[in-house]
Parts: sequence; C-alpha cells; structure tokens
Amino acid sequence: MPVLSPSKVAATGLRWCMKNPRIIVALDFPDLKQALNFTARLDPAACRVKVGKELFTAAGPLLVEKIRNLGFEVFLDLKFHDIPTTVANACKAAARLDVWMMNIHALGGRRMLSAAREAVPAGVTKLIAVTLLTSMERSDLNDIGLEGNPEEVVRRLALLAWDCGLDGVVCSPLEAPGLREITDEGFYLVTPGIRLAQASPDEQKRVSTPRHAIENGADYLVIGRPITQAMDPGLILQRLNDEIEGAMCQIKAAP
Repeated sequence: MPVLSPSKVAATGLRWCMKNPRIIVALDFPDLKQALNFTARLDPAACRVKVGKELFTAAGPLLVEKIRNLGFEVFLDLKFHDIPTTVANACKAAARLDVWMMNIHALGGRRMLSAAREAVPAGVTKLIAVTLLTSMERSDLNDIGLEGNPEEVVRRLALLAWDCGLDGVVCSPLEAPGLREITDEGFYLVTPGIRLAQASPDEQKRVSTPRHAIENGADYLVIGRPITQAMDPGLILQRLNDEIEGAMCQIKAAP
C-alpha cells in the first residue's frame, strides 16, 4: 500500500505532541520483579507500557497497580476472545483496574465486539480490537480458512470493529495507510511489529521502522525487544521518540 499523504497524516496523526507518548513498551517479562525493575528505568513521560498474557498470568492485577503507581499508563493486552457475555464481563473487570487501553479479538465477531463496547462505554478505557497477529502471513490464513491476503482480512475486521463503535484496532504498520483512508481521525491505529533499521524481525512477518509507521498513519507504536533488551533502554527510547517527533515535524511542514 502507498504511504499515507502528508495532508492526511497531518489531519489525523498530529493531534498530539510528545506529552501524549506514541511509544508503548511491551513488558515481555516472566515475573513481577523483573517487570518492575525494568519499568523503573523508564520515564513515564516518554512512554506507556503494555502488559501481556505471560506477565499478567504470572503477576496479575497487583502488577498493574504497581506500574500505575510508578506513573505509567497501562495497555492491558489480553486479546479477550470468547462468547459475548464472558468477554463483556472480562472487559468490565479490566476497566476496574483503571487501565488506559485494553483489547479484544475482532475474530470474535459482531455480537462479541458490541457486548464489549457496551460493557466499557466510550470515554472510559480505550477499547480496541486485534485484527491479525503480525506473525501471520498468507499461508497461515489458508490454514485456518480465511479468504484473502492479510491486508484484505485486516480491512474487513477493522471496519467491523469501527462499525461496532470500538476506539481502534491493532494492525501492522503495513496496513495502516489503507485503514487510515477509510476511518476517521478518532479511530486509533496501534501497530506492533516495530523494529529499528537493520534489526532482526524475529517471529514477526509484517514489520516496519518507527518513522515509516508514523508516516503510514499509526497513532501508537508497540515496541518490545529493541527497548527491553537494550543496554540503555532510556537512551533507545529517547532516540525513538526523536525519530517519531522528526517524522511528525516533517509531515507537518510538508505542503
């Protein structure tokens, strides 16, 4: 897909400055102690943090509370996917943790998405939907019987989430331009699969650099190993924020 036009990004992606951090650091640690020790090395003004399945299973709500007490906003990445009532109740429980954002899986369908939205009214916790995992490619879709290429499937699921009133979706940076063209400026695009230039993609298949993700219309970037495995994570975070801010300024200055 083509890179989003500067005018379109300027109208949608520049509604925040760095006071609203674009980077969400993925805390992919096995226990509470390691997660808290690492988080204490970061500046809550420079990023938000993501708590996923492994860490939440190991440490539970107590970890979320402790991270919030350090001044961080939390993205609870549990990808709820079950019958509508179960997902709605899970979302209510997550919202009580006062998390900034949570997600459910768009493949749960319209009734599940709508039930989750009703359980977490707009303006409380940001509720977004996962479209396709960034580890998936065309062969994976064939295995599970989904028709179309990843971009087509992501588009269908994103439009479903939008129609159900969700706040945004998780998508790869490669799909962001197409989604930004068909949704409005209040619909957030959260992009994992972010890697530094020359870095290994690991198990991710649909990846991009921070600059390209912003240019493509992403609102928030989920970044894990490039920061969590760095010798100086604070320095890497600063460089990434500088790269993002540079991309935004360049877009804003474009005619």
